[in-house]
Amino acid sequence: MGFEKSGDYLAVGDRGGRVTSNGHLSRNELEQLDFSFTSHPEFQYKTEFQSHEPESLEIEEKINKLRWCDTQNGSKFILSTNDKTIKLWKVKEHRVKKVKEMNPNPPVCSENALLAERSFISGQDNPSVGNGCLLEWTEKMGSNTFPSQEVHSKIADIEDTARTRCRRVYAHAHDFNINSISTNSDVETFISADDLRINLWNIEISNQCFNIIDMKPSNMEDLTEVITSAEFHPFHCNLLAYSSSRGFIHLVDMRRSALCDHSAILLQDGGSHGFKSFFTEIIASISDIKFSNDGRYILSRDYMNLKLWDSHMDSSPVATFKIHDHLHPKLCELYNNDSIFDKFDCCLSGDGIHFATGSYSNLLRIFSHGVGGAEGITIEASKNSNRKPLRDAAPRTRRSSLSNLTRGLYRLGHEHSSSGTNEFSCDLSSKLLHLAWHPTTNLIACAAGNSLFMYYA
Repeated sequence: MGFEKSGDYLAVGDRGGRVTSNGHLSRNELEQLDFSFTSHPEFQYKTEFQSHEPESLEIEEKINKLRWCDTQNGSKFILSTNDKTIKLWKVKEHRVKKVKEMNPNPPVCSENALLAERSFISGQDNPSVGNGCLLEWTEKMGSNTFPSQEVHSKIADIEDTARTRCRRVYAHAHDFNINSISTNSDVETFISADDLRINLWNIEISNQCFNIIDMKPSNMEDLTEVITSAEFHPFHCNLLAYSSSRGFIHLVDMRRSALCDHSAILLQDGGSHGFKSFFTEIIASISDIKFSNDGRYILSRDYMNLKLWDSHMDSSPVATFKIHDHLHPKLCELYNNDSIFDKFDCCLSGDGIHFATGSYSNLLRIFSHGVGGAEGITIEASKNSNRKPLRDAAPRTRRSSLSNLTRGLYRLGHEHSSSGTNEFSCDLSSKLLHLAWHPTTNLIACAAGNSLFMYYA
């Protein structure tokens, strides 16, 4: 999911390949809907479209990532991707009239009756409205019956809606599953990343891309890390960051060379030295990174922690917020049921002070740097926030990607048997994986199951 740059629109993708667009309601729209005006944004459903279809048994329609695209002329575009194919969709708003009330036997004067009937017959090719009658005929018929002001109030209701159209399809450029897409501040290019490669695209050219990062070794047995997330700098079009399964964040300057295999800056947690177990590298894998609006700070999320990095200080994060510290004794069980490979998103507020991420039992965790306690704020994303979380985790299906193949290699020689009880203090089957922070307001949108929740502070 993601907000458009101005915050007026929110797009959400789902497992069925659909993308839903929600729009911010203005004060006039709130008054028309008899809603009281509030200081925080109110959103309403705008449109929904089928972005992707299943391409094969291995390539499903599930939306992995989506991003809004900035344009010079203010048009709205959405980039969406499944495992292999990226699509560019244009979302255009237009105003339509809908019939609210119509007299089936209007008192049309005799000299205009034939004209009205011919107007109806000649307009059969025009699109019809919801009740099956043509709006053009309705308006002509009404103009002979009611005063103009009364026609507008009784017959036609004007509302905003949106149309979508696929403008580009970017395909056949990734051998492994796409895990990230990010648009550039130059409003002309974007990147797509899979486990081993990052490609640079021009938005207007769908049949060609440039490989700027390639981590594939000549011998796959020498593979030590994979790319987990990639993000462009918010305003320097030559800078990007990508994270790895080893817990590193690489800052790359595309001006240095055509192939950016060598990082300009490498951010790593120097304070994480100490006892290392079989699970150390697995839980250190970064699932998501986000730049702050000023471009200096980077927020990262691994399985256990949420970390804030200063790009001017590469030795350690400036702040670490513990999310799953209570699950440390259960790493064996989490590994055996694959929960340890869950990928949680993270997000920052527009001012860069507050941070949020998700957890199990549909919990939303919110923290602030230098403000409040280390525990932060915890909210359960549900209609009934007082419900008790379930304890039994549902079985999971394992997706076929390179990182999962790597898990399989680990599993061959390191099958762990759980010790002690299998009970968890949280519900592993309900997890809040995806969320987004409004760019200008303290409003967070988060997806839990098949529901979308919004919280305002």
